[in-house]
Amino acid sequence: MKTEGQTPGGKDKILFTPGPLTTSETVKQAMLRDLGSRDIEFIGLVRDIRHKLVELGQGDLEEYTTVLMQGSGTFGLEAVISSTVPPAGKLLVIINGAYGKRLARIASVLKIDTITLEYAENTTPDLREIEATIKSDGKISNVSVVHCETTTGIVNPIDQIGRIVAESGAKYFVDAMSSFGAVPINLAECNIDYLVSSANKCIEGVPGFSFVICNLTSLRETAGYARSVSFDLLDQYQGFDKNGQFRFTPPTHALAAFRQALAELEDEGGVAARADRYRKNYETLVAGMRRMGFREYLRPEEQGYIITSFLYPDDPKFSFEKFYESLNQKDCVIYPGKVSDANCFRIGSIGRIFETDVEALLAAIGETIIEMGVKLK
Repeated sequence: MKTEGQTPGGKDKILFTPGPLTTSETVKQAMLRDLGSRDIEFIGLVRDIRHKLVELGQGDLEEYTTVLMQGSGTFGLEAVISSTVPPAGKLLVIINGAYGKRLARIASVLKIDTITLEYAENTTPDLREIEATIKSDGKISNVSVVHCETTTGIVNPIDQIGRIVAESGAKYFVDAMSSFGAVPINLAECNIDYLVSSANKCIEGVPGFSFVICNLTSLRETAGYARSVSFDLLDQYQGFDKNGQFRFTPPTHALAAFRQALAELEDEGGVAARADRYRKNYETLVAGMRRMGFREYLRPEEQGYIITSFLYPDDPKFSFEKFYESLNQKDCVIYPGKVSDANCFRIGSIGRIFETDVEALLAAIGETIIEMGVKLK
């Protein structure tokens, strides 16, 4: 099966996942050279990436900076939590999925005073409860939330939460791992102090580093807060500010690929155009799945276009393991579910994929369901 978006020869399976994602051939090719980590060319590459990411967040370079962190997206999350909560501060984590719980777990391991507000995985947070909680607890210094909770695909109202946090004077941290680059975000309008995402998500780079877009004033206030050397966000920033270099060995090849991915995002028409492609992928996916009889876990009004959770068919013949393996053999890779109260699987609409790829996936799913003898209502 060869569809638009596959690499020549069809060697790569199409990834309908939340990341790593299918990438373009030119992004892969950008890694086929060696760059010295202290070399002038590489330092310029890093500078350009840092500036471009602030621009993607509609931020002013006088007010915001980007700190690149080696490692996965979770490394960036831990850098923010470990470096920006004051020693006597308290973190409020707003949770409606597994990735919000991960933020709370990181804080707990770091022995940071933490309070959580937990909601059902198919429900957006209660803004009144958030406001009341912050007002009633004067120790809360930092507030965090996941923008697109990849557990389900639900999108949380980061702008409204940001207004509440800003009024309290606390610092606001958004995990935008699965949204940045495909969902328009205005850093200042959302009152975001720290935003984290990863190279291998909607900007369509490859794994190897995460990035933190920081409000400069907030970041500079964190001297002495860090609980780790490797994850010291301020120290990492000061290294970039001093000589443009990473403190420790950088992922040179992943950064070269990311620069190419940023160029391709711009060529596509920016965040709005990428959002439009992903939204069309999502609409094609959902329409086709509904025609076959599948149902989404979330209500349409809560669902984003990044990733969608589908309920298992109510048929004892359905086995996710067999379903997954059959699709894999048809060159389509989907994702297991992570919802705690329902049996689901997930399908992503992001990466270097197009409506024709989604149509190929739908055809493969239809074939697989017939092969399994599953009846859909």
